[in-house]
Amino acid sequence: MQNFVEPKRTLQAVDFNCNIAQGWGVFKNSNESKYLDYVSSVNIACGLHTGDPIGIKEALDAVKDRNIAVGAHIGFPDIAGFGNRPMNLTEEEIEAVVLYQLGALITFAQANGLKVEHVRPHGAMYKMAAESFEFSLSLAKAIKKAGEWLIYVGAAGEILERVKEEANITVARELNLMLPYDAEGKAIYDRNEITNIEFCLKRLEKLLKNSDIKTIESTYVHVPFDTIHFSTISNTSFELLKQANQIAKPNPVNYNNAYNFGWV
Repeated sequence: MQNFVEPKRTLQAVDFNCNIAQGWGVFKNSNESKYLDYVSSVNIACGLHTGDPIGIKEALDAVKDRNIAVGAHIGFPDIAGFGNRPMNLTEEEIEAVVLYQLGALITFAQANGLKVEHVRPHGAMYKMAAESFEFSLSLAKAIKKAGEWLIYVGAAGEILERVKEEANITVARELNLMLPYDAEGKAIYDRNEITNIEFCLKRLEKLLKNSDIKTIESTYVHVPFDTIHFSTISNTSFELLKQANQIAKPNPVNYNNAYNFGWV
């Protein structure tokens, strides 16, 4: 994997993000609210893979008085499959799906005096973007049409770096402490998650020190990153998040970028 130049990390600080409002009607995830005291960014489901208007409003109400960056959690129009089934869409269809979801959240946020700062794909959309430059570029172009300053959150790696340059868009390179990674620094999604909290915390310490992550081959690969994702449907993930807060101070991506460049 090619190494990329990154700003020097000057704080034991990094963005911690999670997905919220991933429910529909009376079916809600009651575990989500407890994450809000430990993350610096949330990705709010926008109604296609899951989510509904009331859920969006309640999520915005929950984060309004917290130092938490608001982002859109977008997915394929596949409620039955929870957005986990790949879809073969044209670039025009991708743009429509992205703009439809962002339009909903941005309007709700404006009505609540909040601003949407980033966009994170969900499920199959996220994995396809991690594996296909063309698909990821189409997402990035659609995101930029919705807002010039929106941050595109995606899997850390060469594809996201290429998309950043091609689309001239700000990106946030994401890692997951509980996922296995190969020698190229790519997440392996078809293997079981790592549930050993001590192992994951050591991973975090190593990442904060030099952006190196341990692979399935027990070697290390350099992967520059900006944010770490924590699942809201895993008890192990929540306990990991709480303990991770003792190691790193969670701050939104925009704040960390501004700090590292000397703007704050």
